[in-house]
Amino acid sequence: MYDHLIVGSGLFGAVFAHEMKEQGKFCLVLERRSHAGGNVYCEEKEGINIHRYGAHIFHTSYKDVWDYVNKFVEFNNYVNSPVANFHEELYNLPFNMNTFTKLWPELHTPVEVAARIEIERKAAGIGEPRNLEEQAISLIGRTVYEKLIKGYTEKQWGRPCKELPAFIIKRLPVRYTFDNNYFNDRYQGIPVGGYNKLIDALLEGIEVRLDTDYLKDKSNFDRLAKKIVYTGPIDEYFGYKLGRLEYRGLRFETERLEQENFQGVAVMNFTAREVPYTRIIEHKHFEFGRQPVTYITREYPANWQPGEEAYYPVNNDRNQELYKQYADLAAGERNVIFGGRLAEYKYYDMDDVIKSALERAERELGSQVI
Repeated sequence: MYDHLIVGSGLFGAVFAHEMKEQGKFCLVLERRSHAGGNVYCEEKEGINIHRYGAHIFHTSYKDVWDYVNKFVEFNNYVNSPVANFHEELYNLPFNMNTFTKLWPELHTPVEVAARIEIERKAAGIGEPRNLEEQAISLIGRTVYEKLIKGYTEKQWGRPCKELPAFIIKRLPVRYTFDNNYFNDRYQGIPVGGYNKLIDALLEGIEVRLDTDYLKDKSNFDRLAKKIVYTGPIDEYFGYKLGRLEYRGLRFETERLEQENFQGVAVMNFTAREVPYTRIIEHKHFEFGRQPVTYITREYPANWQPGEEAYYPVNNDRNQELYKQYADLAAGERNVIFGGRLAEYKYYDMDDVIKSALERAERELGSQVI
């Protein structure tokens, strides 16, 4: 009998499994897909690691997590500096002095830019923001909102900004410096050779069964282990007995191009509403590739349907209340650990997933694991 049967081989499952193995526990990992790694999985083509499920840039301020992942794989010094494309006008992200001086060429100093934004904020006359549009304008003004927020956000969520809750955009990254680094975290990079290197190292020596759906044979699988670690959708675990949680989906179109460099940056956001995709990813730039060809992926937001890969939880009041009810059911399950973005109905950055898995493993083992 296994000590733990782990459902899902993404970061939460892989880290938890590794920590159990290190302490002499026997684990079986079940993965519904034909590959391990969850959404960080990379597909190698002609020396280019394609991020199959969208761009994944590792960043963290947790030194213990950074030290942990570096035990398994070397990270390069990639810095995420995306570009926004609005009707072929290009702007640096996050919003910084490079962005503002392109929007307003007559302005040259942080004081001048801050004053301009303050004028726009006051002109909007917004008191307590009632929706995302009002929240964004009250933070950054109408010019930035119209060009760089509105269209992208409406595509991403599939509805007008006036119908989206204000809390989605409570904090906008705004800098009055010439700094294009998207993240404020101390550590950042991409695994040299792709994320598969990290996943493979975490799962080394652990039995993994691919193309295996735990829920289709749950009763038999449950007999194989003392405890279950479940990282799939929490509502699916309970047979949707309380109703379905909602997600936003994504669709990816990847294209091989007979040229060395297509857009000069790994991630370019397309902020105009009429452009159907939200961004183009040119994968080779994550690892400073010099191959004579390139691969790009257009990322399209999509209405999510049950059975498809779920990406972004729809964190409105209805879904949060439903999740709480499922979480109450989960708390009553004996010998089942629920963890990860789907089981917790939560958008996790990669470092937070790893930290959560390490903390849960620590509680399980009753000892320090980092």
